[in-house]
Amino acid sequence: MLTAESALALFSMLAISCISLLIAQRIRIPHTVFLVGIGILLGVFATFPYLHFLNDFTLTPELLFFIFLPTLIFESAYNINIKHLTHDALIISLLAIVSLLVSALVIGFGIDIVFTFIGLDIPFTLALLFGAIISATDPVAVLALFKEYGAPRRLSLIFEGESIFNDGTGVALFLVILSIAESGVYSSSDILHGTLSFIGMVIGGVIFGLLFGGIFAKIIGWTRSNEFASITLTLVLAHTTFICAEIFSHTVKIGDTHILISSIIATATASLLMGNYGRYKMPAHASEFVEKYWSHFAFLANSLIFIMIGMLVVKLPASTPELLIPILITILLVAVARAISVYPIVGLFNTFTKKENRIPQSWQHVLAWGSLRGALAVTMVLMIPDDLSFANWSFTFTPKELVLALTVSCVFATLFIKATTIGSMMQKLRLSTFTPLEEINYREMLIYIYQTSLQRLDDAHGKGYINTSTYTSLLMTQQTRLRTALDDLREHSKDQEMLTKVIHLHAIGIERKYIKELFVAGEVPEYTIKRVLAKLEYQSSAIEHDNFEITKHEHGQDDDVFEYLASLLRTIFKKPHTPHTIATQQYLYYRALSIISRKVHKELIRLKMSFGDDFEMLHTSVMDIIMLYDSYHEGSDKKLYGIMKSYPEHIAKLDITLAHRALYKRESMMLESLKEREMITPKVSISLHERFARENTI
Repeated sequence: MLTAESALALFSMLAISCISLLIAQRIRIPHTVFLVGIGILLGVFATFPYLHFLNDFTLTPELLFFIFLPTLIFESAYNINIKHLTHDALIISLLAIVSLLVSALVIGFGIDIVFTFIGLDIPFTLALLFGAIISATDPVAVLALFKEYGAPRRLSLIFEGESIFNDGTGVALFLVILSIAESGVYSSSDILHGTLSFIGMVIGGVIFGLLFGGIFAKIIGWTRSNEFASITLTLVLAHTTFICAEIFSHTVKIGDTHILISSIIATATASLLMGNYGRYKMPAHASEFVEKYWSHFAFLANSLIFIMIGMLVVKLPASTPELLIPILITILLVAVARAISVYPIVGLFNTFTKKENRIPQSWQHVLAWGSLRGALAVTMVLMIPDDLSFANWSFTFTPKELVLALTVSCVFATLFIKATTIGSMMQKLRLSTFTPLEEINYREMLIYIYQTSLQRLDDAHGKGYINTSTYTSLLMTQQTRLRTALDDLREHSKDQEMLTKVIHLHAIGIERKYIKELFVAGEVPEYTIKRVLAKLEYQSSAIEHDNFEITKHEHGQDDDVFEYLASLLRTIFKKPHTPHTIATQQYLYYRALSIISRKVHKELIRLKMSFGDDFEMLHTSVMDIIMLYDSYHEGSDKKLYGIMKSYPEHIAKLDITLAHRALYKRESMMLESLKEREMITPKVSISLHERFARENTI
């Protein structure tokens, strides 16, 4: 029940988490680790009379499971590129399922054997239950460090993909073992039933997530005129999918058997679908806000969770100090189990996969060492019934208290040891160093930025914003930096092909920028931006893997799994495209390519000028890419002419519609500018907005 004291505790923790973020950044400690330390202090302070209210807001299974967990899952899955995920689907699946099962078994058998040897004879089922709890990884702190040190994108994706889906498989395994522990007996039929339940939970979760994600994507498409409705629906999607999956598992039966599905996997699947397929069904200006909104929401959830994990230390059973040796043994066992579950499985994967898809040894070290535990492990412990008991249990602590002490200790060990050392490990393994492509890209962008800042400096001086003395001083400094950067680039630019690849990737970045601007302006629909972005992703991947071919990749693309599903549903429900619909899609696609190829030409000319006149190798690379985009522009214009010739009246009407959209967008932007400057009253703003909308409705 929410009281004044619990509300005060909640907002006090949020305030403390914000302040601690600044301190953690200053002393270069992972924020989550610092929050746990803060939580320990708060737990101690909460014992004093006037600060006792801090105990009124505590971790509960319901709070973690139904509020925080869906938030963290959605935020992670929403921003994952499904094409990259499917490219590494095999290794992610092996780590999320096979590695988790191996880890749980190794921990279960290890604890059973070692604890018996030291005189702490606990049931094997309880040891295995702890193995399921502690085997699911929590990458929050590690991924933050990955971003800080610039870890390879593929390594980050594999780590994040594993963590999302092994959360689901971990909870599924936990629930199966918990049901066996509660029943008190198990046989071969129980093991078979548990195995089938585990498989059913994973598959059922995927199907359930696809259903909910598809429904909400469709609803968001209907409400795209209202950004507040679209944004709110993403919040509803995350939690509704999770809660409905739980309700489904508890209420739907076949005979006497409940149909169990994984709520975590369901939410992750729905989030992936929304992030990759439903994202462009939202209002264009709302899409960026959704990412920031969920990042902020996840920050709040993580902050509260890790503070309260720290506060749990003060509330651990009084018998915990007696468990010091078992705790140290368990921490070591968990680390060994993670290594056993990573190296052999990844090695087997490398044996049977293509050379370019193999996981380097250095990445395997990071995967084995960077396996943090956190919110989910604590959530599962809190889900264990307080009255769980076993025959002949004679210890002073209950089974739940034992598992809680072991879990919190392992969480602390991974946070305070692994999270604080993963950065130095990455540096020693040279995972934070530039690739040859990044070396050139870094220097090219540095020159481009310096040159752009010089132009802005000239403009500011010309308009009288800065005086001549300041201008002269800054000009000399920037010109010196620019010359140094140019000399540095010449020294590192010995490979013409590598230089051309960097310029080509730069051009693709320009295309991404302008296609998104066209989408915001309403000049390209959802279908077009998704197709263009898919093409650009296809091209950049080909360039990075050194197999780009103009004829193959000019319009080539790989549809993701959600696009295939959408296409299949359209076929099933017999919604074929009419000739006019196909002509419209083709016209908008090639029109967009024509516009952005012209934009790339202009931007590259500006880039060429920023490198001076005596950098022949770079000028050659830039001109090669300019010629390539000129050919793209010419080809797109030919396609446009052919479509216009075949459907003259239809395309003429379409052009008028597009012109009105562009005009309305510009008028709306001017109106927003006037509102921001308070040059018009609210009544005038409303009237002008209605007038522009009416004038541009055709």
